[in-house]
Amino acid sequence: MRRLRAYFLTGLLTLLPIWLVWIVFKFVLGLLKDMSQPVVAPVSARLAAAHPEWLGWVDDPWAQSAFAIAATIIVIIAVGALARRVAGQQLLRWFEGLIARVPLASTVYGSARKLLDLLQTKPDGTQRVVLIDFPHREMKCVGFVTRVIREEGTGRELAAVYVPTTPNPTSGYLEIVPVDKLTPTDWSVDEAMAFIISGGAVSPETMPFDRPPPARD
Repeated sequence: MRRLRAYFLTGLLTLLPIWLVWIVFKFVLGLLKDMSQPVVAPVSARLAAAHPEWLGWVDDPWAQSAFAIAATIIVIIAVGALARRVAGQQLLRWFEGLIARVPLASTVYGSARKLLDLLQTKPDGTQRVVLIDFPHREMKCVGFVTRVIREEGTGRELAAVYVPTTPNPTSGYLEIVPVDKLTPTDWSVDEAMAFIISGGAVSPETMPFDRPPPARD
């Protein structure tokens, strides 16, 4: 029984990273497939019906999924290439102006756009990747400072910190934390995301935990 338990634990620890990669990979593939599936499915069905002897296989679910993923990747690359050109930037501004006229869509699009742009730029004054006391003082969470605001009345600096969840960082919590309660890190956004998605398996050798003492005048 001891040997079986040892084998089971070794196998579990061996398969756990593979399972984690599969969860993230499956999530990303699902998003890519769902974006193009409504267009790819009827087209593949028509091709299969028109030429069943040659293209009957394109109507299979696995083929539709593969075509949908490939189509989404091609569209993303094409949009990225177009966005780097003047015509693409003008088209993007026109699209953003159109979205701005739709109340709910403008709020969602504008907020998501600002968050992505913010994470790609260097902060000024406050470190982007920080640790906060959550859910209590003796535990820390990795978070991203998205904005620094001031408390009404006292003028104290408060940080809006997005705390992503593991292994899916697209969901998480928004915490309002006093700036003097943040534990700064020297991590980049990419390093922090790797740490979060891997469940802590991909991490530097050392990291801060306690906040640095306040500077004395």
